[in-house]
Amino acid sequence: MNKFAVKAAHALCALGLGLALAGSVQAATSSDEAIIERIKPLGQVCIAGDDSCGGAAAAAPAATAARSGEEVFKASCAACHATGVLNAPKSGTADWEPRVAQGMDTLMTHAINGFNAMPPRGTCATCSDDELQAAIKFMSGM
Repeated sequence: MNKFAVKAAHALCALGLGLALAGSVQAATSSDEAIIERIKPLGQVCIAGDDSCGGAAAAAPAATAARSGEEVFKASCAACHATGVLNAPKSGTADWEPRVAQGMDTLMTHAINGFNAMPPRGTCATCSDDELQAAIKFMSGM
């Protein structure tokens, strides 16, 4: 091989190596960008009154009116207490008399913490204690 051919071969090899490295750097950059995109936060928390969030501060959630005992019963309690599922005291029957005799504090403790087959707060995880008490009063006829 003459000197020109050797230099040309070296130049082609260097060019090929350079292109390969550039491709791997480009691939790494694309890979890094893809990783950053996958792990970026989904959102941010903005506290009411804090205007550093980049926009209007989030409004405080509106307070909702307490539901009546009947509303809570229909939405969360009727599935068991209307039919007596798993020995649940049926609404509006004498099943409640021995329970009422134990007092409201005991009934509330059972409603909040669960009792026998009833899970904590029955099936109303969003009910306030006042709403649970209203539902107990509705079911027991108190």
